[in-house]
Amino acid sequence: MTQSLYLRALSGETLPKPPLWLMRQAGRYLPEYRELRAKAGGFLDLCYNPEWAAEVTLQPIRRFGFDAAILFSDILVIPHALGQKLWFAQGEGPRLEPVADAVRFGEIRDEIDPDVLAPVYETVRRVKAALPKETALIGFCGAPWTVATYMVAGRGTPDQGPAKALFQRDPALFARLIDRLVVNSAAYLNAQIDAGVDAVQIFDSWAGSLGPEDFKRWCIEPTRRIVDLVRGRHPQAKIIGFPRGAGAGIPAYVRDTGIDAVGLETEIERSFVREAIQPLVPVQGHLDPQLLRAGGPELDREIEAIRAAFGGGPFVFNLGHGILPDTPIAHVERLVELVRA
Repeated sequence: MTQSLYLRALSGETLPKPPLWLMRQAGRYLPEYRELRAKAGGFLDLCYNPEWAAEVTLQPIRRFGFDAAILFSDILVIPHALGQKLWFAQGEGPRLEPVADAVRFGEIRDEIDPDVLAPVYETVRRVKAALPKETALIGFCGAPWTVATYMVAGRGTPDQGPAKALFQRDPALFARLIDRLVVNSAAYLNAQIDAGVDAVQIFDSWAGSLGPEDFKRWCIEPTRRIVDLVRGRHPQAKIIGFPRGAGAGIPAYVRDTGIDAVGLETEIERSFVREAIQPLVPVQGHLDPQLLRAGGPELDREIEAIRAAFGGGPFVFNLGHGILPDTPIAHVERLVELVRA
């Protein structure tokens, strides 16, 4: 089969028109998603039902024809499969029973429970079978640092303070938590590849919250180990890193982790990307989700500016973070039209 445009870009090819997909493209901005979400009840019920999760993954492909689908799931299925209680509070996001000391750490499993994640792998198989052959399928996991911040605090926090306090108070315990996440995240990605995904992305949403030395210790090094473990089983695996907010730290992240491509936050300086990052790996990004929601002439100009900035090298068009729930569908349609013009 002819390799997809998305995989060609990840392999370093410069294309006349960049491939396009959007983070959180399967979600609340789509009426068909909201309908199924209401039917499913709880968010985890939706994630762990292969029929429903596959349908949600495919919905944006049917509507917009993106060049890649991304598995519908959540980064917190790993702590859930390690035995940490997880639930989603209406309008408040995920909640977990905090793992903030050695006693609570001792209560979580050494390895993920395969039965918990079996529905995810079945979802991958179903989606892969249903996708057009030219459309790639992306799997993912959360990076250890980002997942650990939720595990320690029991929820998302504005400054990741509880996790920082733990690694300052008990760095050995925090390192054990990171080690456990490294091994199990790699196993999870390998299982997704076994089930049929074409590439995987490692989401480090809170990478920008750390200083340079802590960024090396808790973001770069654990991601490098995941990459090594995945490549040990799948030498040709395509792996994308998204160290959101890392900015000037991205070149070191790219070189030291061994990823194949890197996602860019909206705020990064484009000349820096062209000079210091894109010569190293393909880049992915970085339209402001707020601008996509607003639409209008400024959206049109920004899309053209991003294409002009990165079109001279290997590039995947995406957002700088996830699409916002109240984004009008017409604005996404306009995005697709302009990227493919």
